[in-house]
Amino acid sequence: MQISTTARHCELDNELRAFAQQRLEKITRFARDIHEAHLTITAEKFRHVAEIQVKLDHHEMVIRDESPEMRMAIDRAIDRLEQQLRRLKERRVDRKRDGRNEAASPTSPEAETIEDEEFEG
Repeated sequence: MQISTTARHCELDNELRAFAQQRLEKITRFARDIHEAHLTITAEKFRHVAEIQVKLDHHEMVIRDESPEMRMAIDRAIDRLEQQLRRLKERRVDRKRDGRNEAASPTSPEAETIEDEEFEG
């Protein structure tokens, strides 16, 4: 995954940049098809806005959060990104499970007719 950072109207020190990259590298556990993540920090007077753009195979997510502190804005934005990726992963897993278990579910009409035939005979 390629991670890039941009700072607008402020300077992003090495410690904060390393913190953000370390947190963004951990999001690959929720989606392995992440190609690129771009973090943009904007400072306007007393507020800092963190915007994260993530490109996946068939999705593109944009998360924006603001806070009085730069580190807190980054942290909260990454937390929100993790929540969205967790939900996306759950939807993907549920979709796969629904397709496989439909034919073998005990409530399907095929399963009922087989059980009835065994007891009648």
